Amino acid sequence: ALHAGGLKVCAWQFVYGSEPYKEANVGAAAAAKGADCLIIDAEGQYEGKYASADKYIRKLRSLVGPNFPLALAGFPYVDYHPGFPYSVFLGPEGAQYNQPQMYWKTIGTSVRTVYAHTYLYNRVFQRPIYPIGQTYLEPGRRMIKKFRRYALSYGATGVSWWSWQETAGREWGALGRRVRRIRGFQPSLGLPLLKKGSRGDLVVWAQQHLLAAGQSQLPVTGIFGAMTYNAVLAFQQQKGLLADGQIGTTTWRKLLEYAPVRIEWGARSTASRGRSVTARPGGANAPLSASLPPRRNEIDPGPRP
Repeated sequence: ALHAGGLKVCAWQFVYGSEPYKEANVGAAAAAKGADCLIIDAEGQYEGKYASADKYIRKLRSLVGPNFPLALAGFPYVDYHPGFPYSVFLGPEGAQYNQPQMYWKTIGTSVRTVYAHTYLYNRVFQRPIYPIGQTYLEPGRRMIKKFRRYALSYGATGVSWWSWQETAGREWGALGRRVRRIRGFQPSLGLPLLKKGSRGDLVVWAQQHLLAAGQSQLPVTGIFGAMTYNAVLAFQQQKGLLADGQIGTTTWRKLLEYAPVRIEWGARSTASRGRSVTARPGGANAPLSASLPPRRNEIDPGPRP
């Protein structure tokens, strides 16, 4: 019926990671029934589960094909969740779109801050960002319009909302009003700083790119230690960059010119195949950083509204 009305419709799936192959079958079944795309809502249940995420994505891709549109709808603040496998869900063969849940009122911050924080850390995954705002908890018309204006100012081509059944009439009105970019506002295009002592999935992502850039002996651990420091130095020297052993905006931009090596966290064999490799000698089903707890939960991890 929705297709007959000229709409395209995404399926939505909340995933847990305990049965990744079965979850992939469910997502693929939605695609087979006519969904134009699939939104993967992966949250706290998937923290630390790199092997499950890898199995889910590989199985799902084998069923829906390499070009079927997938989006990740997860936590907005990557730095708050060092053990979450963003690098799998948004990595090679993963979701082509990033839909962070930027629920500013629930998080307890401003619209401006939720955009600045989310974009700083999500930008490194090089997926188009389609912000998800909130219409639940009565955020008010002014804030909804402000969220839409910041989306335009950050260059987002689409905005989604949670959730229609809790949206009152005044919120619906704010969703339909014409809005413009914020006059004079220029978002920062910076990227997060990683250095010795940094830990988490952002380090995993950087290590995947360092492997692709020729630092072939570097293990993917999610820990920025001496080996990662030396690999960064070598890369910076090779590229004529300031050799300080840190990954700041300039070094990130050079690293991101390389397609990241895919890590087969869920592979049964430790053998390398093509551009996919195992994490370190002997194999591993997760980086060392996978055991890190959340720094904090910007969104209440309790039952969904």
